[in-house]
Amino acid sequence: MATDYYSVLGVGRDASQDQIKKAFRRLARELHPDVNPDPKTQERFKEINAAYEVLSDPQKKQVYDLGGDPLSQSGGAGGAGGFGAGFGNFSDIMDAFFGTASQRGPRSRTRRGQDAMIRLDVELSEAAFGTTKDIQVDTAVVCTTCSGEGAAPGTSAQTCDMCRGRGEVSQVTRSFLGQVMTSRPCPQCQGFGTVVPTPCPECAGDGRVRSRRTLTVKIPAGVDNGTRIQLAGEGEVGPGGGPAGDLYVEIHELPHAVFQRRGDDLHCTVTIPMTAASLGTKCPLETLDGMEEVDVRPGTQSGQSIPLHGRGVTHLRGNGRGDLIVHVEVQTPTKLDPEQEELLRRLAKLRGEERPQGQFQPGQQGLFSRLKDAFNGR
Repeated sequence: MATDYYSVLGVGRDASQDQIKKAFRRLARELHPDVNPDPKTQERFKEINAAYEVLSDPQKKQVYDLGGDPLSQSGGAGGAGGFGAGFGNFSDIMDAFFGTASQRGPRSRTRRGQDAMIRLDVELSEAAFGTTKDIQVDTAVVCTTCSGEGAAPGTSAQTCDMCRGRGEVSQVTRSFLGQVMTSRPCPQCQGFGTVVPTPCPECAGDGRVRSRRTLTVKIPAGVDNGTRIQLAGEGEVGPGGGPAGDLYVEIHELPHAVFQRRGDDLHCTVTIPMTAASLGTKCPLETLDGMEEVDVRPGTQSGQSIPLHGRGVTHLRGNGRGDLIVHVEVQTPTKLDPEQEELLRRLAKLRGEERPQGQFQPGQQGLFSRLKDAFNGR
């Protein structure tokens, strides 16, 4: 044989089924593509799967030990006989004509676990600059009492006496074609080929239990609502102590008291009196980087914006940061005392604005109304 399946799994030729299974489980956890995506490792993973498929099946193992090829279509010894080389045995022919889809030997009790997801709340500053957080997750982990075997300590799985380890039972019926053989999963072992007489009292034979764990998650700078961070192999452990699925951490950014995020830009509004807008002023603003002064130029109109470049959120992909856009809202006084009213009247007279005609423009809207209409495609 070109491949030594015993060497692939690292066991001797006299290894028991239990030793073969443990060797496969150990290698599968190390070489599973979800844990190690390296192409060479994936080829190695295929090799151990092929080796386990043969050595865990008593019939295939016997053919292999006698020098045959249990994975070839010809069946190794005898093959298809008079039916041609395209079919391995009689049940292969029945699959081709009637779709019986026999599973070809027992199915493994060890399967990959499901993926899991948890939502994580982060502050705006944490999303902008990145952070590290500890999270608690409740997932299925390998049962420490039975090490994922599912059997009580001191016991082990036994070969099913109904299917004799094949995982399926066959039945011969008569039809117009003559005798027809069909196969179905063994009802006693549910297709596993083995039974567990004494299940583990801790996991009830499942090979896994639920446990709360604390994980450290690195939040990259620039994440946004809905961003998912994948933690490979931190999800649910599979039945029989199989490889764990992945854990996805979904980011939920909490609202900020001052800033509104749009992409990687931040927006806020500053309200100033009309005198400050006319004469100019400096407004202190607590940004994500600390206290800064916003320079309001003389003659600033309501609705104008003042950009602070590079004060927004870090770009998740790429270098640099977004901007902080300060929108100005000019506040007109509603109540004036006699002295203030007299001063304004004198100012209006000096500027020739005692009876202004006004300038009318159709469809004039505020900044946020225009942004809303543009977003809605109006």
